Amino acid sequence: MRYITPRKAAQGLGPAHSGTSHHWAMTVSSCALILLTPAFLLVIGTAIGLPREAVIAYFGRPYPGLVTALFVIVGMIHFIKGTRIMIDDYFQDTARKVAIIVSVIFGWGVIAAAVFALAKMAFITVAI
Repeated sequence: MRYITPRKAAQGLGPAHSGTSHHWAMTVSSCALILLTPAFLLVIGTAIGLPREAVIAYFGRPYPGLVTALFVIVGMIHFIKGTRIMIDDYFQDTARKVAIIVSVIFGWGVIAAAVFALAKMAFITVAI
């Protein structure tokens, strides 16, 4: 049985050579989500009950649009990384590869759809 050498322990390199960086990425994204979630809830709470034109104008403004975009982007990247860990733990062989591909496509698809919708609302607001 091989043990991690003191040098690898100091560098944070385990058997997969990426666990420490993945851990830090998840930690940073979760801290960002701790800050973004209340701001996002305030943005969404303000928009609830507004008519369609007012919602488009509201999300066309910089603060609500940026908060929503950052929340979706950071949240979905955190989702992609988190589901990768779950998939690695519970799936094997081809099922693992397919599940990872589906997870990544879903995550980036949600990001693309949200950013597209926010950009469209911003351009509609500028055109009006």
